[in-house]
Amino acid sequence: MSLTDSELGYIASDLGAALLARGWKVACAESCTGGWIAKTLTDIPGSSAWFGWGLVTYANDSKVALLDVPIAMLDVYGAVSEPVVRAMADGVKRRSGAELAVSVSGIAGPDGGSVKKPIGTVWFAWSGPAGIEAQVHRFEGDRESVRRASVARALQGLQMLLTDS
Repeated sequence: MSLTDSELGYIASDLGAALLARGWKVACAESCTGGWIAKTLTDIPGSSAWFGWGLVTYANDSKVALLDVPIAMLDVYGAVSEPVVRAMADGVKRRSGAELAVSVSGIAGPDGGSVKKPIGTVWFAWSGPAGIEAQVHRFEGDRESVRRASVARALQGLQMLLTDS
């Protein structure tokens, strides 16, 4: 079940309050979500106090140029993979100077899936003081449902990083 815009807003607002209380910033590197994570975060008034970087790196060459993802990694594993989202999270965190970062790359559909990586396959990585965690999820539904669920999972993962810190 996908979260509504209001529900995403509540998560983002709580996340922002926790970041502000710590004096931390968050950054994101997005592929299949196309900036939706950054949009959700910047919908919160005052978000400039804790959010400063959101990169949409939809094409592989943008992942290489903006996030320093090695082209050989993309060639071997593909954009929708654990090594690539880890490199994306590391790249945006390092470049932004933020304490927390999230990255996402997936196949939202309606095309582009394969037997190994079906439509709805989305990889996430969250980078914080203790290192980088990565997870894969397989979401059901149409393109918007997959993307909306991905935004929700990305934000929830950031909340978990704050809870664990």
